Parts: sequence; structure tokens; C-alpha cells
Amino acid sequence: MRKSIVSEGRTTAEAIEKGLDILKVTKDKVDIKVLEDEKRSFFSILAPRVVKVEITVKDNKENELENKHNYSNKHSKKEYRDYKKMTVNETEIQHVMEELNKFLVEFFKKLKREDVSFEIRKESFYIFVDIKGEKLNYLIGYRGETLNALQTVLTSIASKNSKEKVKVLIDIENYRQKREKALEELAEKIAKTVMRTKKTITLEPMTSYERKIIHSKLQENPNVKTFSMGAEPYRKVVVSIK
Repeated sequence: MRKSIVSEGRTTAEAIEKGLDILKVTKDKVDIKVLEDEKRSFFSILAPRVVKVEITVKDNKENELENKHNYSNKHSKKEYRDYKKMTVNETEIQHVMEELNKFLVEFFKKLKREDVSFEIRKESFYIFVDIKGEKLNYLIGYRGETLNALQTVLTSIASKNSKEKVKVLIDIENYRQKREKALEELAEKIAKTVMRTKKTITLEPMTSYERKIIHSKLQENPNVKTFSMGAEPYRKVVVSIK
């Protein structure tokens, strides 16, 4: 009997990532079915959203068959996933960008923040929204929670009338870049402490996105290893000596 679990998240991607983390498998080794997607009003970005997915591990025969059809080795898995997102044509992209612009103009008007500026552009296989303005911390929220909620709303708008899901990435005052840099610096400090003391260190709870930054930063360090432990939303990264 194939192993199956139900995973929850604020977005489908987050729910899938959590499930894969629990099962310790990659996305190509499973079948995924969306069970529940609780919708929200576009302007209610602070309201919680729950997406449930059922993730079932394929049997060995299914995985062997899929491995025969893997994309050429000259392309990374990430590049292949991005390649599949190119199916949205330029006309649709232009329409999506216009819809996002209308929404954001109205959104900031309702917030009485018409001083805020934003840029919408196609970047690689995504639509990138860059927001600039003073005192926008309330739109970022604790560890980017509100920012992520707004990104989910924009992705919903972008995909509303499209046959394929259009991925929207949003940043406010370079928050994501600053947060990533801070986490990478933290990872290096923790690794040095672990190597010096030979003691295991458990970090505070982080989102899957933040944990991935820590894991990626230390994956090539020959002296330490990392793994995650605990259940969401209190899942933590553990750094220990190899």
C-alpha cells in the first residue's frame, strides 16, 4: 500500500513543501491532490488561508518509469520546473500585469497610501512586484507573514483567468534580500559555534522558506550537518557536527 499523508499550508506550494519535508522525498516521487483551498477576499490579506493537499508516495515501478523520462542533465531541476511555467503567453502576461496594477492602485487607495510606488515587471518566468515607500513594516509583518499573504492574493489574481498558474513574487523595500542575507550570516555564525564547541544547536522556529536558506547555506560545509525537527508552525533547524 502506498504511503500517503495530508499536509496543510497557507498556499498550495507551502502545503506540498511541508508534506515533502515530512516524507523526506522529492516532488517527482509523489502524486499530489489538492483536497481543500479556503478562499479569501482580495482585500482581507490578514485573514488566514488554509490549503490541504494529499501527498502519496509512488511505488518503485512508477518512480523507475518516471526516471527514464527525466529532463536532460544539462538543465537543473529548478530550470525544468521554470521551463514548464513558460506556457503562459505574452498576451496573457500583459493582461495579468494590467490586472495587478489595477488591484494595487485600488489597494493602496483604500489604505490611504497613494504615496507608495510600485513596479510590476516580467522577470524570468515570474511576474515580479517591487513596492517602495516609507513605513511599510505593517505590510511585511512578523517575519514576512503579511508580505507572504499579499503575495498569495496577487498570485490568485494573476491566475484567475489563466489556464496555467502565474507565479507572482513580491518584495517590499528589499525585505526578502535583507532577510536572506541575515539568515545566511546567522547560519555561518551558528556553524562556527558548533565547530568550536562540538555541541548541537537548535534554532528558533522558522518558515519552510527560511529553513531552506539555512540548509542551503550550510550544505557544502564539510564540518557540520543540518536537519529539521518538530511540527509546523514550530519546525526548527538543527545544526550539529558531522
